[in-house]
Amino acid sequence: MDDTSRQLFEKACGLIPGGVNSPVRACHNVDSLPLFIAEAHGCHLTDVDGREYIDFVLSWGPMILGHDDADVTAAVRTAAGRGTSYGAPCPDEVALAEAVVAAMPSLEMVRMVNSGTEATMSALRLARGVTGRNRVLKFVGCYHGHADPFLAAAGSGVATFAIPGTPGVPEAVVADTLLAPYNDLEAVKECFVRHGDSIAAVIVEPVAANMGLVLPVPGFLEGLRDITRQYDSLLIFDEVITGFRVAFGGAQARFGVDPDLTTFGKIIGGGLPVGAFGGKRRYMEQVAPRGAVYQAGTLSGNPLAMAAGLATLSKLACQNYAALEERTRSFAESLRDILHEKGVPVQMPTLASMFCPYFSQEPVTDFAGAKACDHALFTAFYKQMREQGIYLAPSGYETGMVSFVHSDDDFCQALEAARKVRF
Repeated sequence: MDDTSRQLFEKACGLIPGGVNSPVRACHNVDSLPLFIAEAHGCHLTDVDGREYIDFVLSWGPMILGHDDADVTAAVRTAAGRGTSYGAPCPDEVALAEAVVAAMPSLEMVRMVNSGTEATMSALRLARGVTGRNRVLKFVGCYHGHADPFLAAAGSGVATFAIPGTPGVPEAVVADTLLAPYNDLEAVKECFVRHGDSIAAVIVEPVAANMGLVLPVPGFLEGLRDITRQYDSLLIFDEVITGFRVAFGGAQARFGVDPDLTTFGKIIGGGLPVGAFGGKRRYMEQVAPRGAVYQAGTLSGNPLAMAAGLATLSKLACQNYAALEERTRSFAESLRDILHEKGVPVQMPTLASMFCPYFSQEPVTDFAGAKACDHALFTAFYKQMREQGIYLAPSGYETGMVSFVHSDDDFCQALEAARKVRF
């Protein structure tokens, strides 16, 4: 690690807990120190020491058009010239709401918030409010932000740091959080047999992208829809990652499943802090001030984030998602083959513009499988790829991301770096 990043991290550690503002960035799990980034353009990052990297993290997903997209940046600059925050409605929040509702098959109304955590927290409150029930069923290893009820058996950073339980969260708060293994429909059915009359909602990542990349087995999402309807519970799709990434209409369009509520973040803000939750009108009209379920936020509908999101979605509506998926699949399969040639056991699931190297002999279908992977092999892979200018997520529990601006040359450089890795 070069001097400036190291010095900044050492200084940050005296000012910011762990030296970072989100835990996985600390890179502890991969025996590394964090890089401090000076700028980013397209799919390339430059750190404060002047080293350039091909970026397969993309700010953990939002930058599907690449960093510093000309149209998105221009929209933000124009919006900033009109003022950065009003605390009052602005035209772009109506336009962005219209764009999100038009794109997502299940949505009839949407409320803007400031983060994915806010979105999931608010969707759960709404589900509890409209059903009069308290329990929520989530899946082991799925991550829905850091709100208290969702930190039971969560993925992403919680899994990365192997944090036991949920310190700081009263037991009473998670007592109403029920757990089932991802992709295990029988476990869900058993849970509903025992607790169905008290379950307000099932919340699920339709594609689990916080324990690596675990695809839903055929019938799993459809089964959740059937069970929740049978018991008058709500089905919440957490599309913070999958929204506008696995398809323009999200996972709900790709898999043809109709959730009651959906949460969003990342791409809909074009790289600025944003979140949203939406769904059927009969539920969303229960949100204040129309209804009695309270939710509020000073910066909700912030004009900068709305402008960035609107510019992003406008461009995405014209993009060739199928071509990006094929390019991502080809790259991931080539990466898998290179690792196999080295005698390294690896699984390489892909979907749309996401991929994940699991260092495992067996396919990964749930969190138990993700935990059983060889994380020492992942660490060796991560460190050597980063040394060669390939920037991957510093955790085996995160998915790789590809943008529309990754070029064939970028893929070739990443594959050449993989050929030089030694285990």
